[in-house]
Amino acid sequence: MTASRLPPKRWFAALKREWLLYHLGDPRFRFMWDPAPENEWVALDCETTGLNVRTDDIIAIGAVRIRGNRIMTSERLELLVRPEKRRLTAESVRVHRLREQDVAQGISADEAMMKLMYFIGSRPLVGYYLEFDLAMINRVLFPMLGMGLPQPKIEVSSLYYDYKFHQLPHHARDSGSIDLRFESLMKDLNLPLWSAHDALNDAIMAALAFLKLRQLRAG
Repeated sequence: MTASRLPPKRWFAALKREWLLYHLGDPRFRFMWDPAPENEWVALDCETTGLNVRTDDIIAIGAVRIRGNRIMTSERLELLVRPEKRRLTAESVRVHRLREQDVAQGISADEAMMKLMYFIGSRPLVGYYLEFDLAMINRVLFPMLGMGLPQPKIEVSSLYYDYKFHQLPHHARDSGSIDLRFESLMKDLNLPLWSAHDALNDAIMAALAFLKLRQLRAG
């Protein structure tokens, strides 16, 4: 079927794909626009020097592949990243327990992005508060590719909100009573809560929540 005969939504998606590939700054990463392997995802998390997506730096990345209903812990990525500008604050060290001397042994942010893109491939991304992680990653990627990661994104807290919302009686749906904090979400789903602010731990916990919510929604 030629592009002009596609349904409008698919035609627009195909056009957007071609436009992005035409403007891609590094053709080695065209594979990110390939069809994703069926029933595969990558859960992702970053640790950073702070919460400012413009001025703070990534210091650790954790990612794990999900295949079907299994978290493939043997197919994981764990990177320590050397910050470019910001020095670690005491608050930052307290949160993620990474010190100056730890991150000094890390790889550069550019090298980390290369490894991350090869690890993800074209798989959709899963995470909790994924928007923040992607803003940090895409800031590094933009000078390399001229764009951010193109894969579909799945926000675990949105899946959880939809699941809980449909459980509420109609009169309670506007009450704002759904607690989206990660600890509360994991507890409510009866999932293990490991040490937080460890990038790989957080990615695996997001993967657990994603699989549990898929199972619950499938009913």
